[in-house]
Amino acid sequence: MPAAGTRSPSGARSVAEAAESPGALWQPSPNFGDRRGAAVPDMIVLHYTAMESALAALARLCDPEAEVSCHYLIGRDGCLWQLVREGKRAWHAGAGSWEGRSDINSRSIGIELDNDGNSPFAEPLMATLEALLVDILHRRGISSHLVVGHSDTSFPRKSDPGSRFDWRRLALRGLAVWPSESPGAASDLRRWRDYAERFGYGIGRASSDVGNPETAAFSAFRRRFRPWAGDAALDAEDLRIAEHLAKRNYLDPTDPTA
Repeated sequence: MPAAGTRSPSGARSVAEAAESPGALWQPSPNFGDRRGAAVPDMIVLHYTAMESALAALARLCDPEAEVSCHYLIGRDGCLWQLVREGKRAWHAGAGSWEGRSDINSRSIGIELDNDGNSPFAEPLMATLEALLVDILHRRGISSHLVVGHSDTSFPRKSDPGSRFDWRRLALRGLAVWPSESPGAASDLRRWRDYAERFGYGIGRASSDVGNPETAAFSAFRRRFRPWAGDAALDAEDLRIAEHLAKRNYLDPTDPTA
């Protein structure tokens, strides 16, 4: 750890206090509280910052007037900051649900990634993210299927980490999930919704002000698992993927043919 007043590789001042994950710089944010109902984090939510730089994001996440924060921020150069202790409730996810449970902030660790939402994610950033996920998943016993995107938990209103994020790369390292391969089946919207809800999407729990929760959830699903398919209608491949996810039939990172 650098001494108080020294600068990180991205130029932000860091405080000489130990962060919980190796290599992280402790940069405390005032924006946090206690986890409600004695909850402990059992999932990880990934975001993109959609700001001009990591330093701009860091300033906002530490601004008490902004009332937003996260546990970790990763710069595109790979620099890692911790802003909130893992045992505390950071303010990153907002309204949403996953696997039938709401208050995502109380059950999650939030990680912000320095990316504008339209560009590829930088290699140093991805390498740092992988190391961070290995550490957190191991220390806290979190399952890889509970590493999700903000758009998964809050699909009616959020799109991060976006269609340029490489979920398959994480899955190949056992740090997220990706559907395994098999022949497709005939498309069926009702079946797709059932599978998607079993995987975790809170379609039936979406706010009443959401015009069409099913459509919003499908867009989030496509953005994560088939971004190249664009706005095309539901097809057999969407159904196949949703079925595999619902049945926890994920890509095996130990399979050399994956």
